[in-house]
Amino acid sequence: MANKIRVGIIGGAGYTAGELIRILLNHPNAELVSIHSNSNAGNYVYKVHQDLVGETDLKFTGELSTDVDVLFLCLGHGESAKFLAENTIPDAIKIIDLANDFRLNQKSTIGNRQFVYGLPELQREKIKTANNIANPGCFATAIQLGLLPLAKAGLLNEVYTTGITGSTGAGQSLAATSHFSWRANNIQAYKTLTHQHNAEILQSINSFQSVSSLNEDAFNFVPWRGDFTRGIFISSQIKCDLSVEELNVIYREFYKGHPFTTVTTESVFLKQVVNTNKCVIQLEKLGSKLVVHSVIDNLTKGASGQAIQNMNLIFGLEETTGLKLKASMF
Repeated sequence: MANKIRVGIIGGAGYTAGELIRILLNHPNAELVSIHSNSNAGNYVYKVHQDLVGETDLKFTGELSTDVDVLFLCLGHGESAKFLAENTIPDAIKIIDLANDFRLNQKSTIGNRQFVYGLPELQREKIKTANNIANPGCFATAIQLGLLPLAKAGLLNEVYTTGITGSTGAGQSLAATSHFSWRANNIQAYKTLTHQHNAEILQSINSFQSVSSLNEDAFNFVPWRGDFTRGIFISSQIKCDLSVEELNVIYREFYKGHPFTTVTTESVFLKQVVNTNKCVIQLEKLGSKLVVHSVIDNLTKGASGQAIQNMNLIFGLEETTGLKLKASMF
């Protein structure tokens, strides 16, 4: 690509925006030209994202710049639709939304913009020709990557899923359950069976309707708040008669050619994926009981890294460009 992709960010002060900025500053085919934040307009970016001191002299702006090729929306849930309704964005500008406003098919259109659900392992070819992407949720990404091969093979019945997430998944705004003194040495279940990602998970699973269909009563998800900052660990339990060897073949075939999702027979853990765009999956089986473990970083593969993966696909770049990130093992 002769010219670099000109990138703008709306809502630049939060955790997902910070991750976008860090990755984009080192992306060989992208130029970060505008970072919008009403609350920080005029401030240097490194005053908010303090690890970026010495990395950039960009300032937050309170003005909307349309001199870009793509806009990443890092706004709160419900705010993206409001932003697009209140601002005129030229049709030529691609939009990648990290909120949940456009993930469901029935909510995927606003004005003349049609959003494509941006899970590359599910619909990479559609993403390549899209102008607007609804980036998946973090829990939804980890759970779907663990279940989609079973859905395609028609092997899903009732699913029981538990998942634990780091505190960054709650966003940067202070709340009673997000500050250190509450989170430290503590775990809590929340939104039991009612998590907001359930609908998009079922939508993706049921895109294989010819062989598999799962309704709300058959999908049982209990999320947990963990006492760490980054990462999601998912365990999904399903009844299945196939051997674990046969299932590993199904999983590896499904993810063949998808560079960020790996199926392993070794035990998986969060430190394998934190600070990377990877998902690592492990299958365990006892009798007819199958357990699928899937681990991701909620801020990279679960949000900003996947958003850049989608940008790469839209602009015809190698999918892994700028995303070969090192895990923080120690």
